[in-house]
Amino acid sequence: MRPLGNTLITGGSSGLGAATAEAVAAEGGFPIVIDRQHPGNDLPFEQADLADRTQVEQAVQRVGVRHKRIDALVNAAGTDACGTLTDVSADDWERVVRVNLLGTAAMTRAALPYLRESHGTIVNCASTLGLRALSDATAYCASKFGVVGFTRALAAELAGQVQVTLLVPGGMSTHFFDDRPEQYKPGPDAKLNAPEDVARTVVFALSQPTGCEVRELVVCPSQETSWP
Repeated sequence: MRPLGNTLITGGSSGLGAATAEAVAAEGGFPIVIDRQHPGNDLPFEQADLADRTQVEQAVQRVGVRHKRIDALVNAAGTDACGTLTDVSADDWERVVRVNLLGTAAMTRAALPYLRESHGTIVNCASTLGLRALSDATAYCASKFGVVGFTRALAAELAGQVQVTLLVPGGMSTHFFDDRPEQYKPGPDAKLNAPEDVARTVVFALSQPTGCEVRELVVCPSQETSWP
């Protein structure tokens, strides 16, 4: 298994991103967090709003100057805006796409020269709602369907240069749902995965030796309602 090395993690201040940063560190890797908010620990941190391509590019440049190399990229940052297309404001709807899809592409583009040099690995976080559409989730589904297509095309484009994994997680017990209207929150009996369990699957993908590639991972609760 390959050593994890310098692992750039977007959304690393909370949820799956934070759990992945902890898992990478526990396996001897060196997690570097990119997020809007500080993770509240001693991990290396660069501030950037994933919806702003210039901020993304500048953050990756700073990582390159300070840490010299990038061995892996985990695009875990994500946001949502629940409601029908006409109920969600255009600004909120478009921000979901900018963060989830365009932010993933911007991070990948900026980090790619380093990842080519290190023959590294990219893990892009999609969702079960990137494979199955639901009402009142047009922004999220559009963004995550986009991440699925982007990642599959990227894997073909970078074959033999950089390893690419599509992660498709189901519901997780994180603060992701906190700001939603009540009708869009998981019910009291919802069975959700711990983000720490999903993070271990990310580490598994990152640890594969060069030439052995985990192309796609679906990780969801046994009673996931959005899968299959």
